[in-house]
Amino acid sequence: MKIEQEELTEKAIDLLKKLISIQSFSGEEHHTAEAIENWFKAFDIPFQRKDNNVIAKNKHWDDTKPTLLLNSHHDTVKPNTAYTKDPFHPHIEDGKLFGLGSNDAGGPLVSLIATFTKFYDQEDLNHNLLIAATAEEENAGPKSLRGLLPSLPKIDVAIVGEPTLMNLAIAEKGLVVFDAVVKGTPSHAAHPNEDNSIYNTIKVLDWFKNYKFDKVSEALGEVKLTVTQINAGTQHNVVPAHTDLVIDVRVNDCYSNSKIANILKAEAPCELQERSLRLNSSSIDKNHPLVQSGVNLGRETYGSPTLSDQAALTCQSMKLGPGDSTRSHSADEYIYVNEIEEGIDIYIKLLQGFLIGQ
Repeated sequence: MKIEQEELTEKAIDLLKKLISIQSFSGEEHHTAEAIENWFKAFDIPFQRKDNNVIAKNKHWDDTKPTLLLNSHHDTVKPNTAYTKDPFHPHIEDGKLFGLGSNDAGGPLVSLIATFTKFYDQEDLNHNLLIAATAEEENAGPKSLRGLLPSLPKIDVAIVGEPTLMNLAIAEKGLVVFDAVVKGTPSHAAHPNEDNSIYNTIKVLDWFKNYKFDKVSEALGEVKLTVTQINAGTQHNVVPAHTDLVIDVRVNDCYSNSKIANILKAEAPCELQERSLRLNSSSIDKNHPLVQSGVNLGRETYGSPTLSDQAALTCQSMKLGPGDSTRSHSADEYIYVNEIEEGIDIYIKLLQGFLIGQ
């Protein structure tokens, strides 16, 4: 298959416009999956579909070679009430392509699809190439990449397409959410009570505010612990028996989520219960050849505080894509057309350096 990069880029932008025009909230991605299938059909690339996930392998797949996964998602959040433009009407103004999902993560997705297509029938790659356009990323649903992984070949390294301004997010913080209970003695508000759970919460909040984990990551910095919710009481004249807190913990790559849970449950001055331990931090060695291929192109490395489908992967992985993370989930979401053009160019050059050594 001989196709010029300029034509691939033009078709990728057209695909993004089509994806924007189709409602694809998490769990409702049937029609965007069909649009992605139609891309592969147009290029005579065999593909598979599992639920609303679309998967394809490079033409010269070799089971003896390691595998590089290219992954991004085609579901979106629901548009917020601050939109002034039709979120499902893709249009370009002043070089910006507007529309829901344009930045997160339509731009990275179509750029990866175009890049995969460029390398699809190339021989003598040192890795197999596997692309997965996945669903339910925004709600971490059961039919997302996490649910797809058991049916995929073994993956050795991955690029997760998210808006990073085409810089290399070589680490990503994990997440553990805890429910905490601060106990006290219930009573009538008119009577003395030295064991008011709300007052007891003051020292607990202070403990969480000042607590520090020992290990600091080179890429991700400290573990960040934040109390984000508090709830107590049912009526004005009753001292409640307990006060409930929610604690959001962003975990660096020095700790597993289970280790974080063990430490906090042993040391915190209240009862704690984690909701889930599955969203672990992710990283790739900064000396990995995939990273070095990007560094050789002048791309910067950094640690990302936001979660993505990287959390589902156990292999080394990095997050990389056109667009800006600060635009994600914002009103009147957009991506610059030239960011997609640059994204495809950098993806192709990065893979040439990594897969071929050029």
